Amino acid sequence: MNRSSHIIAVFIITVFFITVFSLIAVSETNAADKPNVLFIAADDLRSDLGCLGNKEVVSTNLDALAARGRLFTHAYCQQAVCNPSRASLMTGRRPDTLEIWDLPTHFRDTAPNVVTLPQHFLKHGYFTQNIGKIYHNWRQKVHGDPASWSVPAVMHFATHSSDKPQVEGQLPPNLAKDRKCECRDVSDDAYFDGRIASLTIEALRQRKAAGQPFFLAVGFWKPHSPFNAPKKYWDLYDRSKLSPPPNPQWPKDAPRIAWHNSREILGSPKARKLTPEAVMEIRHGYLAAISYFDAQVGRVLTELDALGLRDNTIIVFWSDHGYHLGEQTLWAKTSNFELDASVPLIVATPKIKQPGVKTDALAELLDLYPTLAELCDLPKPEGVEGTSLVPAIEDPRINVKEAAYTQHPRPAYFKNAPEVMGRSVRTARYRYTEWRDFKTGDLVASELYDHKRDPLETVNVVADPTNAKAIVECQRLYRIGFGQ
Repeated sequence: MNRSSHIIAVFIITVFFITVFSLIAVSETNAADKPNVLFIAADDLRSDLGCLGNKEVVSTNLDALAARGRLFTHAYCQQAVCNPSRASLMTGRRPDTLEIWDLPTHFRDTAPNVVTLPQHFLKHGYFTQNIGKIYHNWRQKVHGDPASWSVPAVMHFATHSSDKPQVEGQLPPNLAKDRKCECRDVSDDAYFDGRIASLTIEALRQRKAAGQPFFLAVGFWKPHSPFNAPKKYWDLYDRSKLSPPPNPQWPKDAPRIAWHNSREILGSPKARKLTPEAVMEIRHGYLAAISYFDAQVGRVLTELDALGLRDNTIIVFWSDHGYHLGEQTLWAKTSNFELDASVPLIVATPKIKQPGVKTDALAELLDLYPTLAELCDLPKPEGVEGTSLVPAIEDPRINVKEAAYTQHPRPAYFKNAPEVMGRSVRTARYRYTEWRDFKTGDLVASELYDHKRDPLETVNVVADPTNAKAIVECQRLYRIGFGQ
């Protein structure tokens, strides 16, 4: 190489490295200007919050968050069980796209190269961290999704039965009677959720010192069974004044395929029969568990304020699915009924207009991926099937979609492959569900519930000829959402 060629080569290499380091510097500068994301999840929480109209529950901190943000009154999961719901939300893909409808299948088995929601943030300069239950947390070879996080997840992988109280000295007695309940006079940190809040507070302090924008995912384990909360949260309620299930009967004319055996609460293969006293203790325990984790959310948000981070942090609160507590003869999840499909969803941005104004806009959990990307001015993620909720966050009068979609197989917990798949469409007024043979696609049964006239879904009116026009419209939306 002659001297002239050498000088040119050195010049090109120098320009290359200057360009690279300039791009890195610009990227870091841009990232530093972006808002943080505090991504808070609950497990098995149906729409039982004071801000959503429940007059019995004590949910002070989440109600306060709703008053500072946008509360979605009609938000829905994509499948009412942990793994498919969380995989759908975190990838922005529907269960049918991921081919995940069970607990054991990891989404990396079916979509190995998918970029998850936190991974998208990680790729664009964010520090991403997971404390608690965000992905599914057991019966899988891979624990969570290491590719999503800057540091290993903590307090994530375990079973709910592992949430035993940790105390110094003698363990106080359990004052509850039902096997699914535990009432002990212990501190908040005795159970998982108290320790998750403490770890989150420490993480926020570290993130404050680091100065890098963060995506901090905090997954509380409650109110999932067992209903174990410190005694002081049980004491918030007088059981004699709590409401029994308002609609304990099976819906009139509902197909049997829509039913499941409620094994999480009743047991399997032989289901126990709950006494009226047990029914009310479980309902009491569920409320106590809500108030317990709500208090932990309050601890986290108080620390966020103390650190001066609230003004540059987007806060999202969601639950993976709803729950039955004796309504429609059912317990726990795994149905397509409203109680299982509906979830609380709150998005609080620092400069939100009209804070505290609720929106009735239909929303789905998988909408959170494109929503957060837009709110943080990140590139639009590829392949996601959700719709950004930003228009409804900015103006609560705006609707962003015609329908929300939920599904669940039968058997509810199947082996190898489902026998029947139930797919459900929720419009502003109706819930329409088709149950089809998983192999042939043949129609097995269908349901229609009119929420204007029957918000508790007590009567299946699909055979009523006066609903023919509504059914045609629901079927149109069904084909759009499920591609069938």
